Amino acid sequence: MDAAAADPGRPCCAPSSARPALDRERSAPTGPPPADGLLDLVRLDGGTFRMGSDGPDVNPGDGEGPVREVRVGPFSIGATAVTNAQFATFVEATGYRTGAERFGWSFVFAGFLPGRLRGGERVPGAPWWCRVDGALWSAPEGPGSDVSDRPDHPVVHVDHDDARAFCAWAGGRLPTEAEWEFAARGGLEGARYAWGDELLVDGEHRCNIWQGTFPVRNTREDGWAGTSPVRTFPPNGYALFDVAGNTWEWCSDWWGTGHTGAATADPQGPAGGSARVMRGGSYLCHDSYCNRYRVAARTSNDPDSASGNLGFRCVVPAG
Repeated sequence: MDAAAADPGRPCCAPSSARPALDRERSAPTGPPPADGLLDLVRLDGGTFRMGSDGPDVNPGDGEGPVREVRVGPFSIGATAVTNAQFATFVEATGYRTGAERFGWSFVFAGFLPGRLRGGERVPGAPWWCRVDGALWSAPEGPGSDVSDRPDHPVVHVDHDDARAFCAWAGGRLPTEAEWEFAARGGLEGARYAWGDELLVDGEHRCNIWQGTFPVRNTREDGWAGTSPVRTFPPNGYALFDVAGNTWEWCSDWWGTGHTGAATADPQGPAGGSARVMRGGSYLCHDSYCNRYRVAARTSNDPDSASGNLGFRCVVPAG
């Protein structure tokens, strides 16, 4: 199977695995449900907000605008992305095997790899992504790596089906894109970021993104090169962590850009498609080419794709 770029206009994002759709089919995991408290949930009462952006930072073709009035009902959402420790509990209870395990490989940022693993297939247009045999959620950099020292980091190398399977086992689902943006805004109307309009607050970083010259030099001014623990940076106004940077997060919606300015209630996205929405940006985002850690920014990927900067968080229906 060949690696392919997700979209020439979005090279910063998690690359597409381009795997056959038939091979994505897998049965729902079975096993004992999780103990209470596995997910740290934040209850939100819902409400009406202004979704999207039409400002100067908008990426053409991403469908961020027009800004429209959206109402979402009450729901509970994970305060953090699902962590390695939480995903390990799921795997131990159900015996679940991720798509990366079934196919035998995933994409890793080349700068994290030793020389012996850098010879794998590269993504056209985004050569910093390297296909690595044996890379998966519990071995994020391939053979010889593990997550024993990263239990509180977000789980990565999970495709859309993997994320849905975990959420279903935990009694929830993936957030809709509207729920995700409502929660990520934290009550701030029209702000560029989840904490306001300026990237730095009193000279301090509020998210895990790239500093320096991408992709050759990361100065790590925020303290991190790859993923960071999920509570490293301050939460937003709704007590959610890492809604900007660290890892991209899957949403339930199929990708679409045909938004109108009409008000809607609990939008679910298009009825079908070939790509799913991702939100939030990752530790590889850099403003020289990708500013998708803004709260209105969005992108997409094939649902069968997995990489070292793509994770998720769960929503549990109200009540």
